[in-house]
Amino acid sequence: MSRRVLVAGVGMVPFTTPSKSEMYDVMAAGAIRAAIADAGVDYAVVRQAYAGYVYGDSTSGQYALYRVGLSGVPVVNVNNNCSTGSSALWLARQAVESGAAECVLAFGFEQMRRGALKAQWDDRPGAFSRLGDVSETVQGVYEDAPEAAQWFGGAGVSYAEKFGTKPETFAAISVKARQHAANNPFAVFRDRVTLDEVMASPHIFGPLTRLQCCPPTCGAAAAVLCSEDFARSHGLRTNVAIKAQAMTTDTAVSFEGDMMNLVGYSMTKEAARQVYEASGVSPDDVRVVELHDCFTANELITYEAIGLTPEGTAAKFIADGDNTYGGRVVTNPSGGLLSKGHPLGATGLAQCAELVWQLRGEAEARQVEDVNVALQHNIGLGGAAVVTLYEKLS
Repeated sequence: MSRRVLVAGVGMVPFTTPSKSEMYDVMAAGAIRAAIADAGVDYAVVRQAYAGYVYGDSTSGQYALYRVGLSGVPVVNVNNNCSTGSSALWLARQAVESGAAECVLAFGFEQMRRGALKAQWDDRPGAFSRLGDVSETVQGVYEDAPEAAQWFGGAGVSYAEKFGTKPETFAAISVKARQHAANNPFAVFRDRVTLDEVMASPHIFGPLTRLQCCPPTCGAAAAVLCSEDFARSHGLRTNVAIKAQAMTTDTAVSFEGDMMNLVGYSMTKEAARQVYEASGVSPDDVRVVELHDCFTANELITYEAIGLTPEGTAAKFIADGDNTYGGRVVTNPSGGLLSKGHPLGATGLAQCAELVWQLRGEAEARQVEDVNVALQHNIGLGGAAVVTLYEKLS
């Protein structure tokens, strides 16, 4: 990275279910105003904006941003499926790093509908058709299970067959997620659940039960990025920076018949490798992670993809409590996608907000001790994986 990029401000609105949601522009404006206020800047100094959303018409980003002000700055709309928010962040970071702009806004939002995700256009090739073809070849088609659950559940089946992982191991991740979310006022589901309750919820696919699948969620989040010179000249915080960041997409291995690679394992592993190499930081240095737990199966395989624990040891990692407070690394202190919620365009920026609060020591009851670096992982099938490493500066 040629020029240090600071995260000057972050903000989000409480995530909610579709039945209780405000309109997307209202949510987005709320998150943007919160991030700008947190940064302590005037909206007029923002020189570019990157708006992330999946379900919405073209230029919805402008419509949302115009609620905050009509400044005339460039607005770029970003759609990279579930990694949309972190993709907007990736673009904003590059704009500041390159010197193209001194102060940039990244925001994401989603106003989702109830039910499983589905394609909006049925008169043209689907972006997921290749994934569907591979999944059908490997494990067949199950009309009673959502497609995404078949893919991620299939990854869980593949892992369990290789390493003998029990269904209860996957379910324990949901228990942990709810325990963390209980302390997060922005989370959708804050009620704790027991292992028995998770296991007894309706079966979806493979090791997955309903309480192991993230819910359709509405919400918004935002971040203000700037250069060090800009921060100092405007009297802003200079204590959190993006130390390294990488985005990867599918390679041929994604479609060679391994369900774990189909849902992003190889993409994630490569993105994490690039970040560790660029930063000089080891996974052993990381004490807090926000990772993409759209299903418990994906959280489990991601532990290994990002190097938190060696291949084949995720069950022990979970059983030993090394994925929570008192263990080696706290994963998803926010409650993650499983409990905080997963409004697709907002997720990556909500992860950013949580980790910035952790590095500042402002996470209140969720605060992880001795945090100097924080790791973020966000994926979108089709596909993109974004891994971001933040650091606390003196």
